[in-house]
Amino acid sequence: MNPRLAVWIVNGLLAGLAAVSLFPLLWMVSVSFMPHGAASTLPTPLVPASLTLENYRTLFGSIGMGRYVLNSLLIALLATVISVSFNTMAGYAFAKLRFRGRDAIFRALLGALVIPGQVAMLPLFLMLKPAGLINTYGGAIVPAMASVFGIFLVRQFARGIPDDLLEAARIDGAGELRIFTTIIVPVLKPILATLAIFSFLGAWNDFMWPLIVLTDDSLHTLPVALAGLSREHVQDNELMMAGSVVTVLPVLVLFLALQRQYMEGLMAGSVKG
Repeated sequence: MNPRLAVWIVNGLLAGLAAVSLFPLLWMVSVSFMPHGAASTLPTPLVPASLTLENYRTLFGSIGMGRYVLNSLLIALLATVISVSFNTMAGYAFAKLRFRGRDAIFRALLGALVIPGQVAMLPLFLMLKPAGLINTYGGAIVPAMASVFGIFLVRQFARGIPDDLLEAARIDGAGELRIFTTIIVPVLKPILATLAIFSFLGAWNDFMWPLIVLTDDSLHTLPVALAGLSREHVQDNELMMAGSVVTVLPVLVLFLALQRQYMEGLMAGSVKG
């Protein structure tokens, strides 16, 4: 087969798959701008006959969706900063620091990956209740403060850092904290961007734990508020699509903004891991 024709065929197939994948997202955005009841007509319109912002006005005016956006943003940002910090320090320790039981502890952590997260929710809830963290932002953040996957990701990347570089810094009189902040963290930047995206997405999209720990409606996150909205407005497809757009848009913007660093982290991790 002609190589040029093969390239056109492959690119055409990829473009077709991309169009199929993006169509539901684009239709969701289109429906969010339709008047009430327009998406329920047959045949279902692909584009709105007349654009309207009424659905978004209802969300942020009557329903108060702005409060839930701020709740999700606060929890996701705090969880991301804390998670990246803890995972970076733990991953570096397991990769480069020598201490008793290091490998046994790491193997135990890896074994915890096979345990579903839902199993730990009840014990965690019972632990947080005496501490007064139920129905607080802190209680919603606790499960996302560190993850075995994040520790493993940083450890695999940090193992590629030459030990001679760290020993030279120690000989020059640098302490462990200075080595970590001035040598390790800059080298880990690509993988930290990848980890930040994963952490933010996990905290932003989390539904089950905020539903359990946040009993006050004013503290609910976007996924929980959207689930409640679907029960109250089950027939209002346009309003639900507007709520879905508000939920998806921040994570989409974050991914596009950090796309280059994300790909660098994945590629570097595949080489160094």
